Amino acid sequence: MALQVQSADKPLLHHEVHGQGGPFLLLVHGMLSSRVQWMPNLTALSSFCRPVVVELFGHGRSPTPEDPALYAPSRYVSEFERIRLALGAERWLICGQSLGAALTLRYALEHPGHVIGQAFTNSNSALAEDDWAERVRPAMEAQARRLEAEGRRLLDEHPLNPGRSRRLPAEIRAAFMADCALHTPHGIAYTGLYTVPQSSVRSRIAGNTVPTMLVVGEREERFAAHRRFAERTMPRLEVVGLDAGHAVNLEEPGGFNTAVTMFFAGCVRDSEQ
Repeated sequence: MALQVQSADKPLLHHEVHGQGGPFLLLVHGMLSSRVQWMPNLTALSSFCRPVVVELFGHGRSPTPEDPALYAPSRYVSEFERIRLALGAERWLICGQSLGAALTLRYALEHPGHVIGQAFTNSNSALAEDDWAERVRPAMEAQARRLEAEGRRLLDEHPLNPGRSRRLPAEIRAAFMADCALHTPHGIAYTGLYTVPQSSVRSRIAGNTVPTMLVVGEREERFAAHRRFAERTMPRLEVVGLDAGHAVNLEEPGGFNTAVTMFFAGCVRDSEQ
């Protein structure tokens, strides 16, 4: 059962705590996803830790701020710190999916002393080349204009809407569609305009000091070059490849759960020695 976290300095992002014991594990989904992203993983992860499921601004149950500055990746890092402090955790585990991985990787680079270990999945935004902002901004501006004009209809029909994926079980698709009804067009537009273009940490990952696992969905061909770059460049990195696409933790939950559980258990043991 999820616990709603309360504190005197309450974080802005909606987040829920699962599990009964062990270290906290921050879980951050990608664009147009929601807390449903982790449904097939929570039981396995809760066996050794307390998953903290976060929803991004404009997504699911989180608010949609009017201030564009709140959507900046650096502000998400600050918000994750507020959540950690509200939980009373000195150190925790972190895991990000897609755009969420760009945010958790950034957090680990800026707060390595608070991270026991981290995992992430396919994230083209996290490992994008130096010209990423210039390349992606016109598409994000066009998307924002369409969201203003078409509103919720565009969200329902958006190609990134995970509820449209035929690779997922029917119950997962239905849960995603229900959560899509909670997304706000304004929040999705601002995510595209102010989070996505500044999301890449490619130029910084050589400075990683945190034990890290990349769980790759190997059927996503466009991520292959980013995987190779990470393997060449990122210290303390382990890579596990699974027969899945972009949403590897949903498409191959058994393999994802096994890999991440074993990796994080090792990180916790090492941190206690």
